[in-house]
Amino acid sequence: MKQLFGLLRLVAGLAILAAIVGQFAYSAERTTINPVNFFGYFTIQSNIITMVAFLASAYFLLSRKKQPSWVISLRAIATTIIVIVGIVYNTLLAGASLAGSFDLRWSSNILHIIIPIYALVDWVFFADRKRLPYNRLWIVLIYPVVWLVVILIRGATDGWVPYPFLDPATGYASVAAYCVAISVFTVLFGLVVFALSRVRILKP
Repeated sequence: MKQLFGLLRLVAGLAILAAIVGQFAYSAERTTINPVNFFGYFTIQSNIITMVAFLASAYFLLSRKKQPSWVISLRAIATTIIVIVGIVYNTLLAGASLAGSFDLRWSSNILHIIIPIYALVDWVFFADRKRLPYNRLWIVLIYPVVWLVVILIRGATDGWVPYPFLDPATGYASVAAYCVAISVFTVLFGLVVFALSRVRILKP
């Protein structure tokens, strides 16, 4: 069973890599692309984190080694943020103009739909993880908070923001409300992810 878990995560990780490379190449063919902006999207960064988590887990499982605790924690973080990507994109951003960053359909589907769904299914059903203590829930906030700080600084200086709801032109009160909402939602969903670490459905 561990080999199956590892193989599926390997495929998922490689799918993310293909989707990001494919979108970057597609965009670069059509316009001058700013790599800093391209890789500034929460979607791209979250998928990269998820890819690393999947590939690291796949390495240990396929080589028949015990997964270290940092891999389990990284998978919990990745599951939290990538599912949020899927929810936010498909509710708030579907059809929105994102400066041509996600206009390659198959790539967008992988990054915004397939991987978020797979990550959730993987975490819920594949019980090759230990119970995560609730006093470490704060780890799911590290990346989103750092990302928000960087984006707010960029929005106030060079004017670039990846998503319309973080645009200072909409008013800082609105932007602040979204930042708080993102943080709260991250903690709440992280709590669900931590709780699910206690569920054992498909044991390795």
